[in-house]
Formats: sequence, C-alpha cells, structure tokens
Amino acid sequence: MSIAETKADETAPVRQVLFSKPDVGEEEIAALTAAVRSGWLTVGPRTHEFEQTFAKWTGVDHAVAVSSCTAALHLALDALGIGPGDEVITSTLTFAATGATIIHVGARPVLVDSSPDTLNLDPDDVARKVNKRTRAIVPVHFAGHPAPMDEIGAIAQTHDLSVVEDAAHALPASYRGKRIGSVSEVTAFSFYATKNLTTGEGGMLTLRDAQVAERARTRRLHGMSKDAWKRYSAKGAWRYDVSYPGFKYNMTDPAAAMGLVQLKRMPDLQRRRLQLVALYERALADVPQIRRPIARPEVESAWHLYAVRLRPERLRVHRDDVIELLRERGVGSSVHFIPLHLHSYYRDAFGYTPEDFPVASDAADTLISLPLYTLMSDEDVAYVADNLRQVLADNSR
Repeated sequence: MSIAETKADETAPVRQVLFSKPDVGEEEIAALTAAVRSGWLTVGPRTHEFEQTFAKWTGVDHAVAVSSCTAALHLALDALGIGPGDEVITSTLTFAATGATIIHVGARPVLVDSSPDTLNLDPDDVARKVNKRTRAIVPVHFAGHPAPMDEIGAIAQTHDLSVVEDAAHALPASYRGKRIGSVSEVTAFSFYATKNLTTGEGGMLTLRDAQVAERARTRRLHGMSKDAWKRYSAKGAWRYDVSYPGFKYNMTDPAAAMGLVQLKRMPDLQRRRLQLVALYERALADVPQIRRPIARPEVESAWHLYAVRLRPERLRVHRDDVIELLRERGVGSSVHFIPLHLHSYYRDAFGYTPEDFPVASDAADTLISLPLYTLMSDEDVAYVADNLRQVLADNSR
C-alpha cells in the first residue's frame, strides 16, 4: 500500500509528522550548560556577545536582545516616542502581538489588506490610509517573505514616518541583497521555539540610530542606568539611576548562549529548509485544489512557513475539515493567521469588518501551514504531500 492509499480510519497512521520541532543539538546543550555553570542566569556577558554578533551578522551597528519579539516591537515603538494620539499602520494578517504592542503604547492600529500573491501588506492600501496622525508603518514579513520595502520606504520618506519591521518570520531573509534587519531604521526578530533560530523564548531589535538604540537598551530593563551584568560584575557598583519607567524585557545569558550556537548553524539550517521547500514544490506542483506560496525575484525568503491556500471552488469541504482529516492521518498543520480584523476586540474597538479586507479575509478561510522544520526527513515531506493530495482528491467537487 502506498502512502497515498493510507486510509484515515485505520487504527493508527503509518507516520506521525509534527507541525514543528526545534532543531537543538548537543552544541546548544553544552552552551546552555556552560552558561548556567558560569552563574550568569540573567542578562550578562553572553547576551552582550550575542548582540554584537547578531548586529555584525545582519549588517547594522546596534542590536538589543530582549525576551520576545513582542517585547522588541513594544520597545521599538516606545523608544521612537510613539504614543497617544498617534496612528500606526500595519497588516491585518499577522499575529496578535503586532497590533497589541501598538495599543500598549497608546496609539491606534490602522490595519491594511494583503497583496494577493505574497499576503504581505498592500502598499497601495498603506498609501491610502496615511494621514496627519500617522507616525509609523509596521510591515510584517509574512511566512518569511520580505514585504515590499521599496514602496513602504518611499511612503515613509514622503510622510516622514518611522518604519519598524516585524521580522518574526524573516530570519535569514534578504531584500534586494540586504539582509532583513539592515533595511529599515528598526527591525524586530523572534527566537520563539518554532522559529528558524530559536532560544526557546527571546527576540532582538536591530537599529541604525545610536540614540534610539540606547533608549531601547535602557528601557528594556526598568529604565535603569546599568544592566545587571554591569552592576554585579567584579568592577560593578550597586548605585544606579532610573531615567524612565521602563520594562522587564531583558534576555537571559542561557538563552543568548543558545542563540550564539544557532546563529553559527544558520547557514546549514537554512540550506536544509530550502531543500525541504524544494521537495514540497515538486510534490505539490500539480495539485489543482491549492495555491502554492511564491517568492518574488527581488527577495530571498526565510521560508519560515510553507503556507498553501485552498481553492474552495474545487472542494466540497472547508479548510478546517482538511486540517482535521490531515490530523487523523498523522499530519500536523496550522493556520497563520486569523487576521486581526476578525477578532472580537478589533471588531468592537475599531469597527473593522471582513469586507474591509477582502484579500486577508479570503486567506483566513483558505490558508494551511504545512509542517516545515529542519529535522524533517525527505520521507516526511512526501508523507505530508501525499496525504494532502489524497484528502483533497477525496473531497473535490
């Protein structure tokens, strides 16, 4: 019996393919162990080293390590002085944190629709929604594919706006030969457990401006004039000043130790990810019930996700049913994302409706993220693709 012939009602699937699994090996474990044994369990010398290494790797002068990408986004907006009365434009097709951090600084999130091909924010919609209250644009690099930064940068320059890139998916992506992290004035990265580089939990800000970087660095730890590793080092002093009511957003040294190893492994990790994407592309090229993701010629996508879109006119079942049928066959999958405008908070607080964002609303009903992580085998990809093909064939119109 071939993989495609495996029936969902058998007592157990032939294979289990998780949606995601972090690629953490003995080198990361050794680095974590050494960090713990060193006695530096909070922000310390390894965090400082990770910042310097990451800044050099992305091609910027400044990097600030934090506890999450959510913290990075909030810290960036705060350090740029964005607050009550301001508006910040961002994509509706994103995770909750992107909109929440705008709200947390007291600004109003102004949502825009997606471009049909990449599902990144539509620059024409951005241009329509800029007004005298707009202070910043937060482009989200959906699934690891860089947003149209030329168009966004031109809009920002015309209207004197800040650009804060939400690059939670976009390590190690590039736009026109420049690594994401060096394209705009501020960029926020995620090192969550599912990301291309993981520290378990964690994030990073990369910044061009030294003053904004210093504000972010100070505000990430209560607005104190000295980080813990400076205060508690051999030459440290206990006295400090609080110059701003800051946050508890610092990274820990064990996380940074793991991040340093993962960053060193990044070329090999990304090479394997691209191999898996190529396998999916070949295996799903002739499946008529889906739209496969694309990569525009001016970018190198990080391929954090391999997100297909169903063609509902060719199917008798909803996307949610397809996910459940895959689960029964041992295939994990997910949805990225339920757009912000479909959540009750945004509907009630700002009056957004599905009709305001037709592309994103359609994507919300048709997207499926398939498993994509570097510990997958070639056979895992074949199993996922064959079972998706079979489920769709069995439920076609």
